Amino acid sequence: MPDPIRNLLVCGTRTLAEEVADLAAEVPGIRVAGFVENMDRERCTSALRGLPVIWHEELPQYAADHCAVVALATTQRNHFTEQVAAAGVPFATIIHPAAQVSPSTTLGEGCVVSAGAIIAAHSELGCHVFVNRGALIGHHSVIGHHVSIMPGANIGGMVHIGEHTYIGMGAIVLDHIAIGDHCLISAGALVNKNAPPHTQLMGLPAVVVVKQNIDGK
Repeated sequence: MPDPIRNLLVCGTRTLAEEVADLAAEVPGIRVAGFVENMDRERCTSALRGLPVIWHEELPQYAADHCAVVALATTQRNHFTEQVAAAGVPFATIIHPAAQVSPSTTLGEGCVVSAGAIIAAHSELGCHVFVNRGALIGHHSVIGHHVSIMPGANIGGMVHIGEHTYIGMGAIVLDHIAIGDHCLISAGALVNKNAPPHTQLMGLPAVVVVKQNIDGK
């Protein structure tokens, strides 16, 4: 018998949530059932793309027969994931059919891998990692929880990316590099040196400390 259809709630109501709903609808076995809002209850008064918008406090009634994914680009989406987890709603991992993920790589719950992304062998992604369109992750790399990897970013092999780090569009991280927690790698940056936590990197090659004491993006 085929696997049962999973009813998916997309957490977020901005344009990225619409994109994630669109790609999830192309995943076999997934039915997008609605969106979830946690900041502006007024947004729950009208449908989004023809689907209901649910206030986060109502999530417990969906826990038995729905799953969820948090569709926010900010690396501070852990606040939303904690609300969903507290409501007892399990998380789905969404991999678009046009993405390629090595069978030897592991993905944590709540990850989203968009169309055209490639994740090579023996890598490990934590929970709630967002891999946007066409992003590349090399072999034996470790990506921490709540990391955001934007379109066209290229992460080399044996790289370590700390939790809550944001990697901008088209950024390149060379092999064997370690990036700390809560970092921000600007679009188009070339990272060829290790970076400490809570720093912003930009440029070709990237300047390691552009700003300090940041908290991801």
